[in-house]
Amino acid sequence: MRDERAALILRRLKESFPIPELPERSNPFRTLILTVLSQNTNDKNTRRAFQNLSRTLPITPKSLAEADEGEIRRAIRVAGLYRNKSKVIKHLARSIMERFNGDLEGILKLPLGQARKTLLSLPGIGPKTADVLLLFCGNKPTIPVDTHVFRVSKRLGLSPRDADYEGVRRSLQEIYRSNEYLTLHLLLISLGRVFCRSRRPLCGSCPLLDLCPSGSASKSGR
Repeated sequence: MRDERAALILRRLKESFPIPELPERSNPFRTLILTVLSQNTNDKNTRRAFQNLSRTLPITPKSLAEADEGEIRRAIRVAGLYRNKSKVIKHLARSIMERFNGDLEGILKLPLGQARKTLLSLPGIGPKTADVLLLFCGNKPTIPVDTHVFRVSKRLGLSPRDADYEGVRRSLQEIYRSNEYLTLHLLLISLGRVFCRSRRPLCGSCPLLDLCPSGSASKSGR
């Protein structure tokens, strides 16, 4: 029953939302910098910060490793936590140059577990950022769990309410096939942005209301 409902959830998501395009997917380092900029920042300001940085400096490990941190900071000022992010970006670029000669492609060719462990050893890279690179750029079978995926998965009953990042990731990966991971990740984010918001979710108009234990309980309690 759980697998049938999970399959119906994904089918309904596909019917309700377009599959978003993935910018920078062919370039792991640019994807990495875009992901760093997106932390605690909305999509509009993430794009603006990335564009400003692109106009200011080449977004390559060598260029950013050698850049003045103040120049990076001024370019990404529109992004949240820009002071900390400028430090992370420079430190990341320097580490990638020193340890891997600027090559992230080599890491992504490693087996999943080894590649993930290597990425997590880099400064400023946590599980979500590592999984974004592995899935988007390395085509590895993993699901990044951002705040939307974390919240929506629990409300839909696709993962336990008390699950941490790894618990949510494992639950989703046990339910869905690996060739569905990317689509599922993107569509759960779309659902979280449009209907299943953190505050005041729009349960009444959500296309998954009849499949959602949280939404149905909320509706019946009114």
